[in-house]
Amino acid sequence: MNKQAESRTTSPLAADIRADGTVADLVLAHPALRPLLDRLGIDYCCGGKKPFAQAVRDAGHDLQTVMANCRRTLQASAGAPVATDWNCASVTELADHILATHHAFTRSQLARIDGLLARVQRAHAAAHGALLEQVREIFDALRAELESHLAKEEQVLFPAIQAIDGYLAGRNARPAIHCGRVAYPIRQMEAEHDSAGAALARLRELTDGYQAPADACATFQALYEALPALEADLHEHIHLENNILFPRSIGQEERLQ
Repeated sequence: MNKQAESRTTSPLAADIRADGTVADLVLAHPALRPLLDRLGIDYCCGGKKPFAQAVRDAGHDLQTVMANCRRTLQASAGAPVATDWNCASVTELADHILATHHAFTRSQLARIDGLLARVQRAHAAAHGALLEQVREIFDALRAELESHLAKEEQVLFPAIQAIDGYLAGRNARPAIHCGRVAYPIRQMEAEHDSAGAALARLRELTDGYQAPADACATFQALYEALPALEADLHEHIHLENNILFPRSIGQEERLQ
């Protein structure tokens, strides 16, 4: 980690929180703020290009209050272990991390949620059948989209990204990009990120923020814990791609051209 990045991460109060900067820039400078922004419903992944002040207003919060909470969060995290600064990793290292960590978790969590939801539907059809049918409809569409999305990244986009990075680092020959330019599938992946984010927002609204009903069994509770866990991991996953991996990859391709 270079000295500038280390200072930015370990001394978070050294730079003020800019209301006119983007949410993505804020999170890139201060990763410790991600859990707070998740709790406040402030989108830093798909909506990361918004100015922070606008994102706060869109989430229904007072800007000065949120900025004060951000500063308190950063102050409290000042002595915590330094998180990996993915801005300082190579594109190949970041892509490998996304594949091993987030792709693997998404697949396993989708399968787990599918099983939990089936059991809850069988046990609670009489009392909550209509709600659970809506949850099933949204989840099934989300799962199909995400599984297709992961496959496209793994089979097409990430190999192209890593081949360009490898060529610029002298590890491999100049690649032939079969999709024309990596910018083309990146735009498609970003659109699919938006779609997945919208589906997760519908699930959160439908379930009243994943508040299990009073008669919920342990499996129902587990379902309503697994869905927000998927959402939180996807926020981190999309943030790493939209705000770090994809812009850097496009920049590398421009150098290649």
